Amino acid sequence: MLRLLPACCATLLAGCAALPPGHDFPRPPSPALTQPPSAALVQPFAATARSHPAESGFRLFSKGVDGLLLRLELIAQARSSLDLQYYIFHGDESGRLITDALAQAAARGVRVRILVDDAETGTGDEQLFALAARENVAIRVFNPWRYRGHNTVLRGVEFLFNHSRLDYRMHNKLFVADGTVAIVGGRNIGDQYFQVDPESQFADDDVFATGPVVPQLAATFAQYWESELAIPVQALRSAGSAADAAAPPPGRRRTRPQKAAAAGLNYEAKLAAGEPLASVLAGESALAWARAEVACDSPDKKQVASGERAGRLTFTPLANAIRQTQSELTMVSSYLVPTPDELKLLEERRALQRRVRILTTSLEANNVPLAQAGYMHYRVRLLEAGVELYELRALPGSPHGSGESTKLTRSGNYSLHAKLVVFDRSGVFVGSMNYDQRSRWLNTENGLIISSPELAEQTARRFAAMTQPQNAYRVTLEPAAPGRRAQLTWTTQRAEHVVSTHTEPARSVWQRLGVRLLSLLPIDREL
Repeated sequence: MLRLLPACCATLLAGCAALPPGHDFPRPPSPALTQPPSAALVQPFAATARSHPAESGFRLFSKGVDGLLLRLELIAQARSSLDLQYYIFHGDESGRLITDALAQAAARGVRVRILVDDAETGTGDEQLFALAARENVAIRVFNPWRYRGHNTVLRGVEFLFNHSRLDYRMHNKLFVADGTVAIVGGRNIGDQYFQVDPESQFADDDVFATGPVVPQLAATFAQYWESELAIPVQALRSAGSAADAAAPPPGRRRTRPQKAAAAGLNYEAKLAAGEPLASVLAGESALAWARAEVACDSPDKKQVASGERAGRLTFTPLANAIRQTQSELTMVSSYLVPTPDELKLLEERRALQRRVRILTTSLEANNVPLAQAGYMHYRVRLLEAGVELYELRALPGSPHGSGESTKLTRSGNYSLHAKLVVFDRSGVFVGSMNYDQRSRWLNTENGLIISSPELAEQTARRFAAMTQPQNAYRVTLEPAAPGRRAQLTWTTQRAEHVVSTHTEPARSVWQRLGVRLLSLLPIDREL
């Protein structure tokens, strides 16, 4: 512990800085664009786009491996620029595959810009920073820690003394290729999110976009890129030195897709055929053409929310769309800890006889105990309002709609990471924002509200598949007997038998007890 003392003192001396370390570091201009966009990403949609003025083309991808393949294939097709903005960019197999592909793109002259948050940077994730030493690559870190190691004690100390700053995180997910094609949704970069890890898979969704919405999305990236919180990785003195020394020569591929190839998802065959992107470019996987609204927080969201500065908030257009629903509202939110006005918004829909259905994560499937502890406070009130509530199981009984391969269906822990809202089967929100208080106040978020009955119907079918009795618990409220409180009931189907219990399903008694103890903490605003 004595070895940690100097670093600990330095962290304490950093005090409660309002701006992150490196904020005054010189900011070199982005690498110049030297090539036009790839014709392969422009020409396939040109004729259809002319017949759909002011509309953009969209396609949903719910299988995790398709999300990985789509990114790799777009990187391979790009000729002008690649802009990536992510909350998490892991250094696992999927992260290395994407990093290798980005290195190859930079070597052929593509401008690569990467903006990552610093909240959950784990050991090995620094391999991404090695790219910053390459020509045509620029990397910035949003609101970084001063301490660059992975000792949890030191990170905890710094967080304690810089809580106000470090609690503010960039949760956005955005991928833009050649300024002409974009991917928006809930997925971070990592094996769990692409559902190739046999120990843990997250159900999530991406939306592929082309058309006039893409320059709007690219503009949000530029706004974050130029934010005073986006620090060039070179300013974090210890962040890149070791990683740079280990960087492979430009263009050399070094990662073998062992997990992806073994996951039973036809990864190698799809990659060889250029799928799923090839079918989209060939018109075999038709796009849904529709008007869309970009929902994105300003990077200085705290000041915008408090009225100190003008800007945009993701929740504003989302709340407007919810208010306009006339028949039903269908939501998927991996974490569900609503603010008072968000809760009121749902209760008002029910008071107007709108059907409201929500899928969230069960305790047994949850990987964030604090978020589950906060959610427990709102179940009864939601059910009393007439909301239909479902909780996803850790091991679904059916792979249909899960995004998993049959091979992985009985492996590891299945959990929920998607953030989807369907409005009256006429429109859909796809993005990074959960219906929770952290997303509302402490994270920046982004997404798309797409006025497409086709995508809305597709998302509603995915909801129906994931809430089948063999895949989820239906949570209901048993009326209170005289002198007793109402009881929660969890109902599901196992081996073709319907089973119900008043005891919350959990992986163990200790998990259930731990979350109940955490639920006593008054920290919902953090969740």
